[in-house]
Amino acid sequence: MRRFLRPGHDPVRERLKRDLFQFNKTVEHGFPHQPSALGYSPFLRLMAIGTRSGAVKLYGAPGVEFMGLHEENNTVTQIHFIPGQCQLVTLLDDNSLHLWSLKQHGGASELREEHRFTLKGPPGSPPSATQITAVLPHSSREVLYLGTESGNIFVVELPSLRVLEDRTITSEAVLQRVPEDYCNRRSCELVEALREHPKNPDHILIGYSRGLIVLWDLHNSRVTHHFLGSQQLENLYWQRDGSKFISCHYDGSYTQWPVSSDNRQPEPLENLVPYGPFPCKAISKIYWQTTKNGLPYIIFQGGMPRASYGDRHSISVVHGSQQTAFDFTSRVIDFFIIFSSEPTAEFDDPSAMVVLAEEELVVIDLKTAGWPAVHPPYLASLHCSAITCSHHVSNIPLKLWERIISAGSKQNIHYSKMPWPIDGGTNIAPDPPQRDLLLTGHEDGTVRFWDASGVCLHLLYKLSTVRVFLTDADPNDNMNTVGEDEWPPLRKVGTFDPYSDDPRLGIQKIYLCKYSGYLAVAGTAGQVLVMELNDEDAEHIVDHAEADLLQDQEGYRWKGHEKLKTRDGPVRFEAGFQPFVLVQCQPPAVVTSLALHSEWKLVAFGTSHGFGLFDHQQKRLVFVKCTLHPSDQLALEGPLSRVKSLKKSLRQSFRRIRRSRVSSRKRRGGSGNASEVQEANAKFDQDALQEMELAPVQRKIEARSAEDSFTGFVRTLYFADTFLRDSSRHCPSLWAGTNGGTVYAFCLRVPPAERRMDEPVRAEQAKEIQLMHRAPVVGILVLDGRSTPLPEPLEVAHDLSKSPDMQGSHQLLVVSEEQLKVFTLPKVSSKLKLKLTALEGCRVRKVTVANFGSCKTDDYSENDLAVLTNLGDVQIISLPFLKLQIRYPCIRKEDVSGIASCVFTKYGQGFYLISPSEFERFSLSTKWLVEPRCVVDVPEVTSNNHVHNKSGMENAARKS
Repeated sequence: MRRFLRPGHDPVRERLKRDLFQFNKTVEHGFPHQPSALGYSPFLRLMAIGTRSGAVKLYGAPGVEFMGLHEENNTVTQIHFIPGQCQLVTLLDDNSLHLWSLKQHGGASELREEHRFTLKGPPGSPPSATQITAVLPHSSREVLYLGTESGNIFVVELPSLRVLEDRTITSEAVLQRVPEDYCNRRSCELVEALREHPKNPDHILIGYSRGLIVLWDLHNSRVTHHFLGSQQLENLYWQRDGSKFISCHYDGSYTQWPVSSDNRQPEPLENLVPYGPFPCKAISKIYWQTTKNGLPYIIFQGGMPRASYGDRHSISVVHGSQQTAFDFTSRVIDFFIIFSSEPTAEFDDPSAMVVLAEEELVVIDLKTAGWPAVHPPYLASLHCSAITCSHHVSNIPLKLWERIISAGSKQNIHYSKMPWPIDGGTNIAPDPPQRDLLLTGHEDGTVRFWDASGVCLHLLYKLSTVRVFLTDADPNDNMNTVGEDEWPPLRKVGTFDPYSDDPRLGIQKIYLCKYSGYLAVAGTAGQVLVMELNDEDAEHIVDHAEADLLQDQEGYRWKGHEKLKTRDGPVRFEAGFQPFVLVQCQPPAVVTSLALHSEWKLVAFGTSHGFGLFDHQQKRLVFVKCTLHPSDQLALEGPLSRVKSLKKSLRQSFRRIRRSRVSSRKRRGGSGNASEVQEANAKFDQDALQEMELAPVQRKIEARSAEDSFTGFVRTLYFADTFLRDSSRHCPSLWAGTNGGTVYAFCLRVPPAERRMDEPVRAEQAKEIQLMHRAPVVGILVLDGRSTPLPEPLEVAHDLSKSPDMQGSHQLLVVSEEQLKVFTLPKVSSKLKLKLTALEGCRVRKVTVANFGSCKTDDYSENDLAVLTNLGDVQIISLPFLKLQIRYPCIRKEDVSGIASCVFTKYGQGFYLISPSEFERFSLSTKWLVEPRCVVDVPEVTSNNHVHNKSGMENAARKS
């Protein structure tokens, strides 16, 4: 009857759970996926980015971040800040306008959508009559001017977004002042650009796509000047004093026009094709910036010769004799210039150019000679090479942290030293309580070290493993060199480079010991590199060792890729983590698991063929263990092999169907006398399901066959000092779990420190556990006599953890995809288990031990398991009794890549990829919460030419 009993409600435990656990998605790290629009407020000094999924993100000084999301999930096509206000308008591709405000709510500030509006024409009019093409927020802060495809300009009141029909500027009214021969030859067509006069807010410049430009008097509703362009118009820009403006065109030319005080027909002062005389791409945007030395900055997007550079994404900067065409590796969405916004300033004096490309944000310092790039403190291009794995390390010691920063600073000598120019708002969030690192492995063989302590994910250091191997690319190539006589003067900028020299370089596993500074990385072609931190550049030979995981077994032939060729002789490495030994697995399959024990100087690695142990102090292989089943032929094809056995797949499918039918007939069987053949076929199911005690709410699970592919795939490796042979003596041990539900345990004999280099490390297999359902083993953990997880290597030596209890009996926790099971040690007898698949139909994908502290008191904390399932749920399970504490929906179950990329931290936080370029950060703890808090000073504009500051408004910018 105990199977039908359910645990009672414990009010004390429920209160404690409220003090320990709380789920929040706190902040998004990285670069917005598929950006589509860019805006900037020189008053607030805030930048806004819109995306194709309808998100709007605001950024200021590091730590100042806001986010909003349109309900429609349509593409954001334009963003415009209202001058002198904490407001902005967004235009979507469904022709809807949205007004957003930063509002204070409950002591916190949020980006809220105030109004939405869709411009509608008269009944029967075509959609183009009201399709918005240009938006101009007027400096009066009272109206918006909306240019449309029909050539009409509608006036919309702020903040109500109500159309003021009596103030509409129609194309017919504009054409009344234009010469008749021009009217007959061309119509106005769509409004391409609207620009307010910098000195007279009653005048606006209207540019039409066919080339006509007019200066419109808002007060008298008439045209004061018209300018007849001969080419299709792309954009307009006023010079600071309002005496001239620049128009740029589809043929790659730009024209400078004077605006006289009389009514004479103006003639262009200058018409120039910068990269002519051959046909050129359109110049889509242009700036003309004045300086004190008299030489203007002319900055424009596009304009390159079509035949030779039609596929380039460029922005050119011209200043006197200096000219550079910045070449971006992805399409340029938009850009803006940061210059003096003081109304009393006589010159623009530009300081920086901010470029939003499709895959990264690039900022160019225009004050420093050579115009270097500025290292961004946020919006990092995480996917500059595709992310292949992640590894989080909490509470980094200060000494290691400083050494990593020092190594990274030597890599950043080519960046500008100027402060970050987008500095609106003030970050008032408390300093992070500890230093955290997020390490990402990439397809090009690099590992990037990110400061994950706070809101801004900031790159500290980049490690490359390419120098160890021979590849087609020369690591000394400089992509940014410009030849003296090269024309156009192209210069490659940005870090986004999605192309890998060799897919075998890809990083698959990372393990960093924060106490010793040892780092192990493993790759796609079976390479395992062990590194140590060096503060200076060094040149040395990397030792090599091979690990034959097949152990010369006959009948196996590797069909996948070859191993990477290594460099002969000494290799020069930059300051930072430098490899000193390379272990090459044979066959060169993907390394699927990795563990490093820096106190014992051992590294363990596993592939789909087996696992091995390497002594990186003596630089010798300790042992290898082949885990292949005779039917594991697919394990020999490799991840890069395109050929898979269709016959084998069909055969496996039919076997599963047959086993299912056999077991169903057995359950139905009413005749009583079953044939010997049926009994033989069903024997496997009986053995496999014997362990399960089915409660009424449970589902029966189909047992997996040993013939299923990849059963030898090593999923997890774990070092532990525990009782393996008897209960009186503990010893170092290595545990390995496979895809076929097998757990191997090896006793290790590690010589004492004084004889460590003289005697070899020895290993002997002590245990082999076969889970009845053969479910993949995703985690192994040993609990000490106090039921506490064993500390990390060297953690006790650094007085950061209590010594493990070696008096009481230890327990072994094995986490498979289907259930969690506790065994006693050393006998390995089953003690208790928690079935997940049988009860809930989910499978475990990620598991880790996390420490949860109470938000009410510093005196209480507990260790629990954080489990992510294939349904995207995060479950917290108590230790050692395996009781489900709480469950949160975290990731959409359809988001397979997001679930696969998830990584937990030691203190109840997590990261997962919501796109190739963005990490979503979440917290399961009430105590550990990282979210933006900021103060924004709101400029108050009393007139067009005067700006005042009013008191700051405190914001706790929290994502909805």
